[in-house]
This record gives sequence, C-alpha cells and structure tokens, in this order.
Amino acid sequence: MTTTVPGAPAVAAGAALDRVVAACRAMLDAGGPVPAAELERVTAVSPRQLTRDFAAVVGVGPRAFGHAVRTGRARDLLRAHGQVTDAVFAAGFGSTRAFYETAGPTLGMEPRRYARGGAGQALRWTAVGTDLGTVVAVAGDLGLTAVRIGDDVEALLAEVRAELPAASFERDDDGLVDLAAGLRALAAGGVPERALPLDLHGTAFQARVWDALRRIPAGRTRSYTEVAAEIGSPTAVRAVASACARNPVALVVPCHRVIRGDGTMGGYRWGLAVKERLLARERDAAAGHGPASDG
Repeated sequence: MTTTVPGAPAVAAGAALDRVVAACRAMLDAGGPVPAAELERVTAVSPRQLTRDFAAVVGVGPRAFGHAVRTGRARDLLRAHGQVTDAVFAAGFGSTRAFYETAGPTLGMEPRRYARGGAGQALRWTAVGTDLGTVVAVAGDLGLTAVRIGDDVEALLAEVRAELPAASFERDDDGLVDLAAGLRALAAGGVPERALPLDLHGTAFQARVWDALRRIPAGRTRSYTEVAAEIGSPTAVRAVASACARNPVALVVPCHRVIRGDGTMGGYRWGLAVKERLLARERDAAAGHGPASDG
C-alpha cells in the first residue's frame, strides 16, 4: 500500500524553485549562459529536469535565461511578470527580502515602482552645453539616473522617457546647476568639486561592472578582460562589454576608459571621436597639464 505524505507536492515545488534559484545565481555571477554540465553540478539534477523546472518557475529555459542575463534583460523580466514576487525568482534571488536588499540599491528606485515604468517617480532634467555635444542629465530623488551625450536634446530625453514612461519629467536648470557643473568638468577631463550622486537602474551584474568602471583612475584605461577579472567573472568578457554599452550615466560611470585588449578603442555609444577626446583630456589632466578648456 502506498502512503501519500501530506504536503509532498509543495516540497517538490520548493525543491524545483531552489534548483532554479541556484542556477540563476550561477548565470548572474557568470554574466550569461553557463554550460549544462556546470548547471548539473550546481543543481544536482539532469539538464532535462532543470529545463522542466525552469519552464514551470520562470517560463523560459535555462539557456534563454542565460542569454537574458548576458543582454541585460533583467529589467524586461521585471516588466514581463505581473507581480514582483515572480520577478524575484526570475531574477535569481531566493526571497523577496533578498531581492529588495540587493536589487533595491541597484535599481535606484523601489523595484515595484520600476516594474511599473517609474510610476510616481518625479524626475528633473537639464541640458549642459559642452564641445563634446549637449549633455542631457536626468535626476531622481537619489541622484543622476541618466546622462546622455549628443546633438538632439529631445531625442536624448526621449530615450529616457521610453525607459520610464510612467515617470514625470520636468526641466529644472536652476535646481540641477551643481550637477551640471560637475558634468561640465567631467566633459573637460577634470574632476567635479563634489562627487555626483547616482540613482542607477540595472541588473546586479551590470552594477558590479559599473562600480568597477568608477574605480578606474582618470587618464588610465582597462581592457574588457581586466574588468571581467576584477569583478570575479573572468569568463564574462562579452557580458562586461554589454554592461558598458548599457551604462545609463555617461561620463560619471566612465565606460570610455574601457578599451580592447589590443589597445584599440573598441566601441562607444556616443561615438569614438568623443571617447578619444575624453581619454586625451584625462591623460593631459593626469599629467599635470590641467583639464582642457570646455568652451
């Protein structure tokens, strides 16, 4: 006679969730997909079983989740789920509390608010003229949430509005004058009088990359491989490059200081000419010649 243990289905569901969370954490740490053999070691189940677990818990397979991590789609996963609890597990965190403790500072605003497109968030913006182009700065309650470089103010601002469609935007040149001065100094290769506060939005992996970029001294460069090694994910070179490309605050998080291993410039969202000019100005300032004039 077979005896049914009360609560057995719940235990099985919990075990599946634990396996998915462990696999998600492995991919978040790696910055992208992880070989099936490594996931099998981490979860102690076959790839077929883990795929079934992922389908039940996340709605996509392990490899698809890994690619989402690599391409920085954690924010898309937040938007795709109806409740934050679902997004917690889709993002690879073991509990709602762990998500708020880890992702809250990373996302800048409360994750539930971000999942609603920034609903209720009042953002202020200003435009700063530099000879690199116009720098559009958008700030939330905690600090800068977006810095864009270009020639078309409305187009740059539209990018930020598209990311946070439910937030309100108001131009505030007077209120952001100190931030504007700091950005102007950075554009000239110098250093702001005060550290510029940040209110960033990104995945846990992206936050690690952006933090590493801010530790690169002005006038110096690092390769994508060196940054990957510094954050403890030496195989995640392509994911590091992706995080650099998705840097939301140009100049302040200096993705322009990351180049290819062979010494060539690599890519830069705002144009290679801007990248080269920034690096040249920072090298001059570091050599004691002072920042280049910005006018």
